[in-house]
Amino acid sequence: MVKARLNPSLRVFGVIMTMYDNRTTLSKQVVEEVESYFGNEVFKTYIPRNVKIAEAPSHGLPISIYAHLSKGSLAYAKLAKEVMRRG
Repeated sequence: MVKARLNPSLRVFGVIMTMYDNRTTLSKQVVEEVESYFGNEVFKTYIPRNVKIAEAPSHGLPISIYAHLSKGSLAYAKLAKEVMRRG
């Protein structure tokens, strides 16, 4: 919609799945829907639902400093590498 109405030259670089919880059917269904629509534009790294990610902003710190070994921080680091590979 944004591309059609505001910026015809807009290009989606990628789609990031966040707040992912592999224990829930809903998360899995959302991933299926998003991947069926966006295909290869969806990054392979999913950012999990993680308390430390939610806490970091209230401490004024990025997750990479606040809890650098948390699942969320490690997922964002993995995503950053994937983004760099994609170009």
